[in-house]
Amino acid sequence: MPPQRRRRMKLDRKTGAKPKRKPGTRPDWKAGAGPGRPPQKPAPSSQRKPPARPSAAAAAIAVAAAEEERRLRQRNRLTLEEDKPAVERCLEELVFGDVENDEDALLRRLRGPRVQGHEDSGDSEVENEAKGNFPPQKKPVWVDEDDEDEEMVDMMNNRFRKDMMKNASEGKLSKDNLKKRLKEEFQHAMGGVPAWAETTKRKTSSDDESEEDEDDLLQRTGNFICTSTSLPRGILKMKNCQHANAERPTVARISSVQFHPGAQIVMVAGLDNAVSLFQVDGKTNPKIQSIYLERFPIFKACFSANGEEVLATSNHSKVLYVYDMLAGKLIPVHQVRGLKEKIVRSFEVSPDGSFLLINGIAGYLHLLAMKTKELIGSMKINGRVAASTFSSDSKKVYASSGDGEVYVWDVNSRKCLNRFVDEGSLYGLSIATSRNGQYVACGSNCGVVNIYNQDSCLQETNPKPIKAIMNLVTGVTSLTFNPTTEILAIASEKMKEAVRLVHLPSCTVFSNFPVVKKKNISHVHTMDFSPRSGYFALGNEKGKALMYRLHHYSDF
Repeated sequence: MPPQRRRRMKLDRKTGAKPKRKPGTRPDWKAGAGPGRPPQKPAPSSQRKPPARPSAAAAAIAVAAAEEERRLRQRNRLTLEEDKPAVERCLEELVFGDVENDEDALLRRLRGPRVQGHEDSGDSEVENEAKGNFPPQKKPVWVDEDDEDEEMVDMMNNRFRKDMMKNASEGKLSKDNLKKRLKEEFQHAMGGVPAWAETTKRKTSSDDESEEDEDDLLQRTGNFICTSTSLPRGILKMKNCQHANAERPTVARISSVQFHPGAQIVMVAGLDNAVSLFQVDGKTNPKIQSIYLERFPIFKACFSANGEEVLATSNHSKVLYVYDMLAGKLIPVHQVRGLKEKIVRSFEVSPDGSFLLINGIAGYLHLLAMKTKELIGSMKINGRVAASTFSSDSKKVYASSGDGEVYVWDVNSRKCLNRFVDEGSLYGLSIATSRNGQYVACGSNCGVVNIYNQDSCLQETNPKPIKAIMNLVTGVTSLTFNPTTEILAIASEKMKEAVRLVHLPSCTVFSNFPVVKKKNISHVHTMDFSPRSGYFALGNEKGKALMYRLHHYSDF
């Protein structure tokens, strides 16, 4: 045996396996394929046999074709990306990854997972092998067990959540179910989904304009916060001022306090037979002038509508004094032709300055011309006239009787337009109308102040009051509206500190007035509001004209 053949057999024995031979072929050493022998020529094609594994050849061809296609795509991609800027190439790498190294992975990621079906049956082995080479799905590094547990919310032990339960089985709800229940409750309360919560609502042109306005607002600086023009309820901001009559003190009772309609002047009159005028500055209030009327204790003093005259009456006299402020003359009116009254005390001046109304005895109301002081006509009510006032337009007269009834008269025709009973009143003491023509306030002897709407007082026989103020327990003798119809001052002269300020929009009483610790208000007989500067003055029986300044005026 030749040495080479012997060596080959030994190697086969070490491996423990015989060399495999193809069926129908001869060993190489028999076919002359050994060393030193020339290679034999291949058989003609007609005599060749088909390859033993055709699938391997097809796989090799497919791999070569895929490699060639990948090489062409790579060359084309490089050619296209030569003109791209560096920023764009960097952005593509950040978004799609490094497609230069693994473009097939990018395609698989963009296509997403595919479901293997009947279509894959015709694919080649190489393609099936490539489809199965997806990267394995990564598992989370750390998992919190509490996140998997659904937290339950107790509904029974919470008074707000208990009302949202539909049955007893909903003692505990998950957070998601509670969120849905809160959403349902909100939509039920709002009557549906509000407009601001609709995410599918398209913006209109007005919305775009509002956004532009907001952007413009945020681009500028300035004082966009200002105080409200309306008076708030609850607590009234004010400050104490010097007494109006501090430069002329007196111990007699103050019967009249009134501010001038056009100037910073306040008039103070009382039982000391004097009418005094003071300049209002809130600090010293210097005295301007005093008019002394001999043996004439003043029951009431009042400015004319234009502020050029001062009218005064006494307790036990039928004389009416008129003081002309421009001329500085005191004119007594001893007798009015046609007026058969022995005593002239209570009177009212119309807001337009045309009429003077005198309350007589036996239920008579006398209407006089303000300019000539002549009698125009008289009106008669049942019982005694307790108080009277003009409407804001000076076309009607409201009179409160001692029987608890209110009469409404027409000034021009002097006919009774309406008559109604003041609710709960047995004896009327005071009446007042607001300057904006909205309210009528009636005070009774039991301490109740009824606030009515003027329209209901003209049309209904039994009008219902808007609000009944019951903060006083004695007869209401004084009622005054402020110029802006935001405050109604009520007072009783029967008791100390019996004065209140009512917030009209809400019909509630300010809780911080009166401040008894700082000022002794005592028995209040008269009070008034200044037309513009926000002062409030009241006169008591100890001869002091107390004065305050309120906060809601612009010049405070």
